[in-house]
Amino acid sequence: STHAGGSNVKKERRAMNNAPIGVFDSGLGGLTVWRELYRKLPHESLIYYGDGKNCPYGDKNREEVTAYVDLAVRRLIDRGVKLIVVACNAATAMAIDHLRRNYALPLVGLEPAVKPAAMASRSGVIGILATAATLNGRLFRETSQRYADRVKILTQVGEGFVELVESNREQTPEALARVDKLLRPMLDAGADQIVLGCTHYPFLSAAMRRVIGERRVDLVNPAAAIERQAEALLRRFDLPAEPEHTPQDDFMTSADETYRQRLIAKSEQVRTMDID
Repeated sequence: STHAGGSNVKKERRAMNNAPIGVFDSGLGGLTVWRELYRKLPHESLIYYGDGKNCPYGDKNREEVTAYVDLAVRRLIDRGVKLIVVACNAATAMAIDHLRRNYALPLVGLEPAVKPAAMASRSGVIGILATAATLNGRLFRETSQRYADRVKILTQVGEGFVELVESNREQTPEALARVDKLLRPMLDAGADQIVLGCTHYPFLSAAMRRVIGERRVDLVNPAAAIERQAEALLRRFDLPAEPEHTPQDDFMTSADETYRQRLIAKSEQVRTMDID
């Protein structure tokens, strides 16, 4: 009776295909990746989870972060997601191995875009702005070693950057001063590619461009590459939503309703924002 069941299987598969994609971050930063998914995958429903209660992750240890991420992933799975994008460099650095061992659904992680920066550099010097957790992580160390003979890699912890974004202070003189302080030494050392190694950092790209000024320097935002990877996994596992599917967007948080409303407001801002 396999024949009779065929149409049910198809219907079931379609229901699965139209299930949402989960996007997870420690806070608001992952919206820079969410935006890319929102733009390039117009038929897909998205559920964004911002762990506002425990943000930032960059100064926390592996056990803490793994526990936070594990809880968030379970909550997203309870909501029926078909794929999860871990849109947080620190969470990827500390918890992606744990997630891959413990969960069967497709996962997309994030690591600093050392390779594209190394390939594109004209000066032979690239700068990586990231959290301490990311810079100390295995993924970053391994990738850096691979390109160390091709380019000089400068690293800088983006101290205070996440907090500026989480408190909506990206456009303030304080933000500009902080960006100037951390970015200028890399520029003075000849870096012509600045890798944004935390999803919060693209929110500060306007301040960065002011500090860069007339120099020929590229900001490397991995969001587009992450979207392509998510799209490739959807295809590989036969999960793209139906073209006629009407997508729903939803926002979840470990924090309070005020924070959830801030996520929604920031998502509306980020749709039209120039942060590339």
